[in-house]
Amino acid sequence: MKKILILPLLFLTAIIYAQDIEGAWKMTHKNGQLLNDQEYVKLYQDGYFAFGAKEVGTNKFLGAGGGEFSLDGEDYTETLDFYTFNPEYVGNTSNFNINMSGGQMVITAELDGQTLVEIWEKIGRGSDDLTNNWVFTGRQRDGEISRSTPGDRRTIKILSGGRFQWIAFNSATKEFMGSGGGSYIADDGNYTETIEFFSRDDSRVGDSLNFTYRVIDGEWHHSGLSSTGEPMYEIWSRYKDAYKPKN
Repeated sequence: MKKILILPLLFLTAIIYAQDIEGAWKMTHKNGQLLNDQEYVKLYQDGYFAFGAKEVGTNKFLGAGGGEFSLDGEDYTETLDFYTFNPEYVGNTSNFNINMSGGQMVITAELDGQTLVEIWEKIGRGSDDLTNNWVFTGRQRDGEISRSTPGDRRTIKILSGGRFQWIAFNSATKEFMGSGGGSYIADDGNYTETIEFFSRDDSRVGDSLNFTYRVIDGEWHHSGLSSTGEPMYEIWSRYKDAYKPKN
């Protein structure tokens, strides 16, 4: 009887891990050192992850990375679509060990001959109308909607655990165009972002932007004023539906 129960229990453990990882995380320790002067926030949603990093106090943007991930029990992999610290790593898949307990996540690996140990604390969970991994697919100007098909060059936006991060990049050329992120509230058609890091202008950290939104046929219609004060109407589609990687 005990042998019969082994596989169901392993399957249940994998499901629990997959559910636990989605949301927003903040790194507290790296290789045994407490992170006091840097802030790393990482989002997981729908098989995709992204992180942004800044200096505490100055809000200077330090970098960003992200891509697809997979989780099978304690075996965890990341395949990078963008990575500002070393763009040559884009396209690489790295293997890690992951352990979750009490709202903490410990990630360990042997990378480039060195041991990596990261401890992350969960800072956001739960979902709302916009919790998803999105990709930009259109805009409206003068009442006309124009569409685009995301390819190597794309802009994505992850909303998970009350946090957001957008990233513009080209995974083929390994080029990074920009990223920003922070906290958000989506309620009854009103959407508010509070910027906590911004690669293009760190003086905007702390600003709040207000928008209206609708979800139409599974797409996010997002309108208001951009960070530069220009009127905007954007359409975002679910990443898993709209992005078709080249074979």
